[in-house]
Amino acid sequence: MSNINVEELRPIGEFGSKTWCETVAGYGAQLLREASLPKDLEWGFTENYTRPPERLLDGERKIAAYFIMVQAGNISSGDGLNENCLSLPGFHVEIQWASICNQSGSLYGRDGQRRRSEHEQTMFLEIAEYVGSPNPLGLKRGNKPAVWPKEIAQALSQGSEEGGGLHNIAARLQSPSPEFADLPTTDMGVPNFSAMTIEQKKFFLELCGVKV
Repeated sequence: MSNINVEELRPIGEFGSKTWCETVAGYGAQLLREASLPKDLEWGFTENYTRPPERLLDGERKIAAYFIMVQAGNISSGDGLNENCLSLPGFHVEIQWASICNQSGSLYGRDGQRRRSEHEQTMFLEIAEYVGSPNPLGLKRGNKPAVWPKEIAQALSQGSEEGGGLHNIAARLQSPSPEFADLPTTDMGVPNFSAMTIEQKKFFLELCGVKV
């Protein structure tokens, strides 16, 4: 059982902000340190949120991203991207900030994850049909398949049905972003593209960097 009391967690920053990224990465590393991982296990996790609002890129910060790395018996984490981490088998994603920001603040377990994924697929398909392009967001499938060793998956998802696990920790730490205040969303927080007005669709597509 994790030593993290998720009920005490409160929002500390927007999705993709430096404070949020550093803190989420730190909790992810803590969950892995509390687990009994094989000593020879090497694994990397990176999430890079492209086209974030300028307010999230203050000072010398150029990207909104974070990493968690398991290598040579050490577990490290932090804001930004780590080239060594990117070279390791694991889970690496690069996606538009606006396309996953709002729903990332929803709490859920396995069924909620499934429903979120279904809602996102519907959103992507509706956008593709609207702009007349099969992949308007330029989603990258990656050359390497995602690798989730059972020890890693168990550690990061522990307690997810009761509101724990890394996703729910991150969701509890996330504060609302104003871009989504007036946009229609599904019950999982996914932007409901078909329910948007023409102006809302234009606004959302601009956030995602999609040209119409």
